[in-house]
Amino acid sequence: MTLLTFLAGLALLVLGAELLVRGASKLALSFGISPLVVGLTIVAFGTSAPEMAVSTGAVLDGKTDLALGNVVGSNIFNILFILGLSALITPLVVNVQLIRQEVPVMVGGALLLLALSLDGQIGLADGAILMGLMLAYTAFLVVQSRKQVNQTQGDYAADSAPAAPGGWDAKLPAQLGLIVVGLGLLVLGSEWLVSSSVIFAKALGVSDLVIGLTIVAAGTSMPEVATSIMAALKGERDIAVGNVVGSCTFNTFGCLGLASLAAGDAGLMVPAAVLNFDLWVMIAVSLACLPVFITGREIARWEGGVFLAYYLAYVTYLVLANQRHDALSAYSWTMMSFVIPLTVITLVVSLLRRPITAQPTKTN
Repeated sequence: MTLLTFLAGLALLVLGAELLVRGASKLALSFGISPLVVGLTIVAFGTSAPEMAVSTGAVLDGKTDLALGNVVGSNIFNILFILGLSALITPLVVNVQLIRQEVPVMVGGALLLLALSLDGQIGLADGAILMGLMLAYTAFLVVQSRKQVNQTQGDYAADSAPAAPGGWDAKLPAQLGLIVVGLGLLVLGSEWLVSSSVIFAKALGVSDLVIGLTIVAAGTSMPEVATSIMAALKGERDIAVGNVVGSCTFNTFGCLGLASLAAGDAGLMVPAAVLNFDLWVMIAVSLACLPVFITGREIARWEGGVFLAYYLAYVTYLVLANQRHDALSAYSWTMMSFVIPLTVITLVVSLLRRPITAQPTKTN
């Protein structure tokens, strides 16, 4: 029965992602908002709904390790696994706005989370700060996008001209309906996937924190996986990349903000393992986006492969550390002495050999 629930959850995620991407891409032109901003807001927030539900529910159940691990693990999973897999399918062109604005905001959110966690707790005031920043950031994105569209009204008018009778552009309620139904299927599919995955993990004797960082994080990020891959296949690359960056930002500010508020005066306790290791990994992978994005303003297939390899390495470390395996010391030494330095050197060489392009990317 658990296996059937897992498979059914995957099926709902694929269907929900298809409907969400179709409705969101058309809604962008209808409201005069760029597809990138739709990916950063509507799609990103919608696909992050499972993370918010799981983190808040975990806090109410007294499992703060699961709540924090879910968010940190989801951000690591989003960048390394989802961007990596999407880039392997098709090289992803990166909008210049992501490089100049959205990735720095994502990195800033990760650094702020580290600063708030230094006292071992994310309190009620911290949660209010995170939620306030999330609301302000969303409002800024929408206003900024509307101004940009108004400045290029002629171009958008041609693109958003009413379609033939029965076309998607003439049916705003249908577009909204697709988004709502798609989000509903994503949330339900994610819930089934997470519940079955936790049963599998518990059977293996894995701790709540590791479950949150891996199984639950990956499970609640399945909407992002399905949405970004579907968007990449459909050529909606702004939505594919914007969804990941926007989801990471929303997870940090929105999910943890709401979970902290739900925890009340008790706040979210930050485990030493998260503060000493996982938060730093999240910051590192966020920073890694900048050199990868600006080398030719795209995520190449080989860069996607590197991201995927690092996610597998991260999960391997967590499993070895959880089991206190004898191979942990040798594995850590190999990663720190050879693998990571070689990767940094490769990225630097690639950055130097591939000049930053100045042409604006085309938004589908």
